[in-house]
Amino acid sequence: MMKTTEENVLVVRRSLFNELGVFHGLNFEPKKYLDAFLSRGNNFFLPRSEAEINPAYKQIIPYALIAFQNKVAYYVRGKKAGEQRLVAKGSIGIGGHMNETDESLFAMEEDAYCAGVEREVNEEIKIDAPYEDRIVALLNDDTTEVGSVHLGIVHVFKLAEPKVEKREAMITGLTFLARDDLVARRESMETWSQICLDSLDRLLL
Repeated sequence: MMKTTEENVLVVRRSLFNELGVFHGLNFEPKKYLDAFLSRGNNFFLPRSEAEINPAYKQIIPYALIAFQNKVAYYVRGKKAGEQRLVAKGSIGIGGHMNETDESLFAMEEDAYCAGVEREVNEEIKIDAPYEDRIVALLNDDTTEVGSVHLGIVHVFKLAEPKVEKREAMITGLTFLARDDLVARRESMETWSQICLDSLDRLLL
């Protein structure tokens, strides 16, 4: 029997988050937090099985909104979603856990983080257009079981053309929708997407 190697995911200590100032929902001063989170020694990798149940750590999750003009890519998480607690939920965020790679075995600094985000997004979708990627906010929601052990870094990918295809089987019904169409689907969305939708105009500035 081959032993499957466990996935290790990027975390920061909740105590560091507490020191910097805990918030609920979106925080539009991401630099204040990321300068600390992405300093060597302040982040490290933990086995995902431990990170998912231990609230002493926050898993760092890039959450990318894919935008074209005033529309945002929307999809529904299919049965193949890695996080079973989010299956069948609508989402406007692409991204996931940051895993160990050869260049980030012990910690992650800003360059390695940004490269990791590009890699993560490109694993899930194929973008066939020029784009710019900006970090616009941080997202925290301690009110749910999933949210209490995760911390979102909200990116906006602004595309020159609406050319996106899915790569991952768990992404179903990928389409660009305007704000009103997204609001009509709000109740069936995962919590993080609801939080982003409620401040969408500010995120897309």
